[in-house]
Amino acid sequence: MSWFKRTDKGIQTPTEMKREAPDGLWYQCPNCKKAMHTREHKLNAFTCINCNYHEKIGSEAYFQILFDEGEYTELDENLRSGDPLKFTDTKSYVDRVRATEKKSGLKDAARTAYGKMDELDIVITCMDFSFIGGSMGSVVGEKIARGIDYALKHKMPFLMISKSGGARMMEAGFSLMQMAKTSARLAQLSEAGLPYISLLTDPTTGGVTASYAMLGDFNISEPEALIGFAGPRVIKETIGKELPKGFQTAEFVLDHGFLDFIVDRKDLKDKLASLLKMLQ
Repeated sequence: MSWFKRTDKGIQTPTEMKREAPDGLWYQCPNCKKAMHTREHKLNAFTCINCNYHEKIGSEAYFQILFDEGEYTELDENLRSGDPLKFTDTKSYVDRVRATEKKSGLKDAARTAYGKMDELDIVITCMDFSFIGGSMGSVVGEKIARGIDYALKHKMPFLMISKSGGARMMEAGFSLMQMAKTSARLAQLSEAGLPYISLLTDPTTGGVTASYAMLGDFNISEPEALIGFAGPRVIKETIGKELPKGFQTAEFVLDHGFLDFIVDRKDLKDKLASLLKMLQ
């Protein structure tokens, strides 16, 4: 016979005495569905400790990972989109931008900053998918161009972190013009002999892939990132054929010669610093 005997059945704790786990304390991986402490997930560069799934992150997280002590100076932080076409779909472009600014806390889909990475001076422009799908509009193109100008003026390498659904339809031709503008600035960077590294993250598609994202002296990517021009579904419907397994993943693109290497986010800072030191 057991030495312990329950005399009361059911949970007797009063409701006011119960404690709930604070919101945001745990992170559940969308890939393997396992849970981990949010702090542990952040310390692991926002990758899963079980399956190494790379969570989509924004510019602030990348800046904290790459810049020494997370310290940097942002350039042109108050640039905002205009409405040159007076565009309206389900809502006006002005209202959409205003609502996205409020929701995301961002001014547009890219931020540029400079600082030190492993004691090396560097300029970084990083895209944010949370701002209208990371779409490339006139502000994104201008921020990249001004970031390159700063790198040219101060003789610093330039890192572009792409994460985008492509050109921003609300700006039509103004958006497509950014492909030419950024490519021309990158040509000037090349002529000056300054390194340009392009990091492609999930997803990198459309006009971004067709321009600055694939023009790096080194084109690198995070594991399993979606990289392409049109999406897999569109291509499949267009050609009427089944696509190869893993089509448009970073690993597939690497095997077909469009990437130099794939780097785990936890190793990103060390890999970039080592690469830049070799190029000095």
